[in-house]
Amino acid sequence: MYSVEDVLRKLRARARPSQLEGMARYGIAVEKRLGVSIPDLRKIAKEIGQNHRLAVELWQTGIDDARILASMIDEPKKVTEEQMEKWVLDFNSWDVCDQVCMNLFEKTPLAWKKIHDWSLREEEFVKRAAFALIACLAWHDKWSEDQKFAKLFPVIKSASTDERNFVKKAVSWALRNIGKRTPYLNTQAIKVARELLQNDSKASRWIGKNTIRELESEPVQRRLKTKSHP
Repeated sequence: MYSVEDVLRKLRARARPSQLEGMARYGIAVEKRLGVSIPDLRKIAKEIGQNHRLAVELWQTGIDDARILASMIDEPKKVTEEQMEKWVLDFNSWDVCDQVCMNLFEKTPLAWKKIHDWSLREEEFVKRAAFALIACLAWHDKWSEDQKFAKLFPVIKSASTDERNFVKKAVSWALRNIGKRTPYLNTQAIKVARELLQNDSKASRWIGKNTIRELESEPVQRRLKTKSHP
């Protein structure tokens, strides 16, 4: 059984502090960071296996590398709404937000509820988490019907005027990922993007332009045609 101290020793052994300066250039917060790569974190997570108790204890260290690792080893069915609300308030960097949403939050039964809850919040990384969840579910959820994602278009349009960089990019990510699921959602996402181009908001127009560029691209259209004609 691993202790927090055991895991921190593993993390420090794989830390590359020389990488922190480069990470900071990409807008990643490095103040509480050891400099462990995502591939190395995944290797450590595989060694440890799933462990909810240890995940909670690692989160409490406040070290971002340990927090990303916590999201990799936690057990989705044991995650409570209280835990999700506590962790989301601790997000201090876009990569921690996205990794936790991708590795853990999207796999919990509360994921869809949190999209709606957090999309209405004002905290930058809480709001980003709502749209990171949409992007992750659009990518990984193979079972939900198109209409479940189509119902998120009003949520996306409502947040599209948020000029904050980390929110704006997540809203764009969410719309683009929905539009890559199926031919129907591609058409509907492009329609939403064209509406955003008509807004006064710079953020809306930026999201619309980026979305149309990607969703109308030849690689995306070719893949969708393949999908619709097996």
